[in-house]
Amino acid sequence: MTASSSISVQFFRPSPALQPYLTAFYLTEIETPAGTLVDDYLHPEWAALRFTEGQPPVASVGPGQLERKWPFVANGPTSRAIHFGVEKSRIWGVGLQPRGWSKFALAPADSLANVTVDGATHPAFANFAALAGCLFDGQGDAAAEARRIDDHLLSLVHLSVAHEEQIAAIHQALLDPETATVGHLTARVGLPAHSLERISRRYFGFAPKLLLRRQRFLRSLAHFMLDPSLNWIGALDSQYHDQAQFVRDFREFMGLTPRQYAALPHPILKPIMRQRMADAGAVEPTDLPTIARYAK
Repeated sequence: MTASSSISVQFFRPSPALQPYLTAFYLTEIETPAGTLVDDYLHPEWAALRFTEGQPPVASVGPGQLERKWPFVANGPTSRAIHFGVEKSRIWGVGLQPRGWSKFALAPADSLANVTVDGATHPAFANFAALAGCLFDGQGDAAAEARRIDDHLLSLVHLSVAHEEQIAAIHQALLDPETATVGHLTARVGLPAHSLERISRRYFGFAPKLLLRRQRFLRSLAHFMLDPSLNWIGALDSQYHDQAQFVRDFREFMGLTPRQYAALPHPILKPIMRQRMADAGAVEPTDLPTIARYAK
């Protein structure tokens, strides 16, 4: 990032009726000289929607060449880092929690795991397509734009949520560091193994074993990112047997070694990382900085 570039992030909470289904809305504003690309890596995440005013981003899920995306880019849940690059633009992000996928998305989550699509045309995201056309009005009023997102999603809040209680129980158990194995998870949620597998794939995007590994990894990564005084060994989650196991997970989930990742500047991720880690269950929401709110 050049000295003349700047990046700012604002967070907005959805209305209470939407909070079980969504993470925060967040606006990232990138000011950089024309033609300058700023790149970073997003950690594995739940499904997400991103709406861009300006040049759409370039991105790759996992290792690969960065490819130009769309003004409304959507992805299913990920178990790989998204390497992305942005130019001068304003980007709204909305995260879908697993219950949100059940309510709003129109396809199984595992069919779009580790995939980005044009949200304006893909049938799985038809409930959001109209938002892409009305979100930006050229005024740059973040609060007004946040209200448009909120209003649009409130208009859909009546949609039913299949298996809502089971999804909520699985999600809560995944966020608990004491849930270390699939056996623990099955016992916590009181579901037969085959039902847990089916619901996990349909609404969380992955099998239970991978979901638990992803949470373990994200907790460790959060500890390191949130406390610069730690080394990787000091950041390891208690579920890791040794550093070698963590390094293997790091390569699988991020496509980089821990050393390579730590050497990168993370110009975009740092401002949003604390919120992201709370969304993933890696830190408590009370650890977050104050989140801006808007009045309805």
